[in-house]
Parts: sequence; C-alpha cells; structure tokens
Amino acid sequence: MTGASGLLASCTDGTPEGTPRSSASPSVSSSVTAEAGAEGPKESVTKAPDIYGGKVLASVANGKGNQSLPLEGGVGSGELAIAVNCQGKGLIKITLEPVGLSFPQECKAGEVTSTYNEFALKRSRKDASVKVEVPSTVRWSMTIGQ
Repeated sequence: MTGASGLLASCTDGTPEGTPRSSASPSVSSSVTAEAGAEGPKESVTKAPDIYGGKVLASVANGKGNQSLPLEGGVGSGELAIAVNCQGKGLIKITLEPVGLSFPQECKAGEVTSTYNEFALKRSRKDASVKVEVPSTVRWSMTIGQ
C-alpha cells in the first residue's frame, strides 16, 4: 500500500486500550489517494487490500453498504491491522466490536483513498466483529489481520 500510515494504541505507557496513538503524526486516521507508479500497484475497491504480515481474519472486496464482519475465532492480544480502500463521496466508519475502537475515513468520488491502521490490544476477545457504516454512494474493500 502506498503512502498509508499506521496507528498504534499503546498498552505500555498507561494509555487506556482504545486510545489510538499515531507513530507518524497526531492524526487519528490518515487517508491517501493511491496512485499507480514507481511505488507500487494502484489500490482498488474490487480487490481486498494487502496487510503487512500476520494472518487474515476477514476480507471483503467490492463492498457496498453497511456490513458487520464476524472475525472467526475472535481476536488475540497484540497487534491488529485494518486496511481499508474506498471510492465514492462520503464517510466510512470502521468499528471493532466489542472493544469499541473506531476510525473514520473520508472517501472521494472518482478516486480510491486508502488507510492502514494498527492497534495494540491488551487482551483477546472470543467474539469479535468489525462493523462498517457507509453511505450507499461509497464502494469499499477491507482486510483485517493479526
């Protein structure tokens, strides 16, 4: 993924779980317009984005509308990555349940915008899901991994 930044919620500095902290900038979530070029292939909503290492827990390509994605087997403690691509005018909101971690991403008409977020989870959850809230004007793809 080109130009996306990662976020971490630290569990070692006394910050409560669910408080994202950026390792690169103070923003909660960064969106970039993905373009083809020397840095890599063009991002798409018709293909689920790649994650960096780990096991894929769930992925969706060419998503449309609100969805809830169950994470088979739940989530473990440690790093959780969520990569999202979207296209179409509107705001997409991603929420990890039952933890309550969430982030928005602004989507643009005629462009694919991308974000890659990482969160450090203090403990595992047997039942977990990722909720997507999005207007009907937006198409999206997503990969969740750990």
